[in-house]
Amino acid sequence: MCALRVLHLLSQRPGWTGSGVGLEAIVRAADRAGWDQMVVVGASSEDPAPPVGELDRERIRPLVFESETLPFPLPGMSDVMPYQSSRFSDLSQEQLTVYREQWRQHVSNVVADFKPDVIHSHHVWLVSSMVRDVVQQIPVVTHCHGTGLRQLALCPNLADEVRAGCARNDVFFVLHQGQADTLTAELGVPAERFRVVGNGFRDDVFLENSRSNPCGPVVTYAGKLSRAKGVPWLLDAIERLATRFPGLVLHLAGSGTGDESDAIRRRIDAAGNMQLHGQLDQHGLAVLLRQSAVFVLPSFHEGLPLVLVEAAACGCRLVATALPGVVDQLKPQLGDSLVLVPVPRLVNTDCPVDDDLPEFVDQLTRAIESSLARPQPENSGRRVAGMTWNVVFERIETLWRQLIAGRGAN
Repeated sequence: MCALRVLHLLSQRPGWTGSGVGLEAIVRAADRAGWDQMVVVGASSEDPAPPVGELDRERIRPLVFESETLPFPLPGMSDVMPYQSSRFSDLSQEQLTVYREQWRQHVSNVVADFKPDVIHSHHVWLVSSMVRDVVQQIPVVTHCHGTGLRQLALCPNLADEVRAGCARNDVFFVLHQGQADTLTAELGVPAERFRVVGNGFRDDVFLENSRSNPCGPVVTYAGKLSRAKGVPWLLDAIERLATRFPGLVLHLAGSGTGDESDAIRRRIDAAGNMQLHGQLDQHGLAVLLRQSAVFVLPSFHEGLPLVLVEAAACGCRLVATALPGVVDQLKPQLGDSLVLVPVPRLVNTDCPVDDDLPEFVDQLTRAIESSLARPQPENSGRRVAGMTWNVVFERIETLWRQLIAGRGAN
């Protein structure tokens, strides 16, 4: 019996963002489950053949930007990406036309070659909205990571196109129920077409084995170096706490581009108790987390931040902004190991109101201080045992198979 075939679509570089890490985890799990797979990803001229999981290179079909046919950097789902990128809001009409044409042709060619039984596209955004232009009878699942909702607000000129195009897809995977409710209203599709699959972590990588205990006043952040992630105000909080906790160190894992990232790097370089590690792979991040007392995510916009679960699995105490996915999905699992900080008022989904920032820094400082003073949480691994990628993939695979069986019956 021939293996069922799944085609994965990601319009970004794999491995660099939450959606890229999720793609790789799904690919690994599907490989273990015996699926025949092909992956389409965005790529840059500096890395034109990126790896995805352990797939053979011929199973990865990148669309390369900064090339003759696409002479501009790959656009990112966030306006600040951890690599050189374009902003969708800055693309000209000519660039958008070329972007659409190249993605449609690329996906069409791969579909013709591979003949998938199901297509799994990531992000409720332009590429996902185009899939039905090139395939009619193949089931299409679209995986929402939250950033598509932000782009709908940032790019009103593209919003109607994305809504109409994505609404043609069969099923939407979402990270939590609040995301499903928002998308139901945005896309105008029935609630029964949304499935909460959650997010997962690699329990073979993120675990407490060989953890440094006690590890002292060590605080870690992982993510983009941007204002939308709350990093400048995290630096403010650490500067305040340095006098109260001798030996306090802040580690930052991640990167970014543009003026925001440059300003953050200058502050880190000037500080004596902050260390920037750049972009780490999952094994490197796990090592850093096992050396940390507290992990902080002061972000103003997230879907379901997997890095909090990874940090919890490594035995860290946690501080995070009280975003919907964190409150609804993670707080019940993580309990008192997670301290929540109120989100300031926001403009355009992730820009804090200036008047609210002094109080935000005060609250963030107090949350980190109280977390540093508390003992290490017990049984961290058991608290997140139901959030591994194996568990999440079981939900995903069940729905893939249901869609394939349903299409065959029509």
